[in-house]
Amino acid sequence: MPNLDFHALRNTRATNPGAVQTALSQRSKRELLGDDGKLMLVAADHPARAALGIGGEAMAMADREDLLNRLAIALENPGVDGVLATPDIIDDLALLGLLENKIVVGSMNRGGLRGAVFEMDDRFGAYSVDSIVKAGLDFAKTLTRINFQDAGTAETLLATARAVDDAVAARLPIMVEPFISERVEGKIENNLSVEAVIQSVAIVAGLGGSSAYTWLKIPYIAEMERVMKSTTLPTLILGGDRIGDIQSLFADWTKALVIPGVRGLVVGRSLLYPATGNTEEATARAVKIVHGP
Repeated sequence: MPNLDFHALRNTRATNPGAVQTALSQRSKRELLGDDGKLMLVAADHPARAALGIGGEAMAMADREDLLNRLAIALENPGVDGVLATPDIIDDLALLGLLENKIVVGSMNRGGLRGAVFEMDDRFGAYSVDSIVKAGLDFAKTLTRINFQDAGTAETLLATARAVDDAVAARLPIMVEPFISERVEGKIENNLSVEAVIQSVAIVAGLGGSSAYTWLKIPYIAEMERVMKSTTLPTLILGGDRIGDIQSLFADWTKALVIPGVRGLVVGRSLLYPATGNTEEATARAVKIVHGP
């Protein structure tokens, strides 16, 4: 277990808020892609969307010290290229010195809170491209859920297009995570049919005035080869929610990484909170899938 000084972290936050920007600006940085052209990222942007549950445990991610310890374990693996998170978590990691030589991805729209009547309203309430650039981060990320029965989707698409334009102007890679979504018995569900996933990719790939800096973050599905034939954009595979079935996730990721266009993984809860309880072991297995032995 990493030896993280949470007392000092809390004291710094209370007495020296400027230390956050100092830590971010002084961290060592690296090129986006290494020699193998692949990326292995851990994700921790779930809590800010009220998605704190893991499997049947509704508040599994509520303990911030536990979450930071798990992130530290993952980031200690040199094969983990970086982290995707919201500003509160990125700032904690920076103050703890855990972002050295890592790719840091800022999560932008956290407005669509899980279970809320306004869940489809994915407003950009976290990072902006401007704040990502000022913080010296390396990558932007949006969630773009498309609901054909919800007129608010038009605003989400427009906001995403503006974010893509801002990223192009800043020469900042931006990762767009699209889903075709619908409300089923009051709950938002993502349609993971091959047709729906291809539709979602086609829609977001055309957002903004240029796709030069656009990456995709999409789920692995059974007909992944068909999905990847629908785009030339660099693509990362997301982790999914199969917390209790990590072996099938490992198998799917292994198959995905050999498909042309797939550049790596962005995995959160299934690695940070694996059913085995061993974050280090699960992370090492995922790293091996992405970067090889």
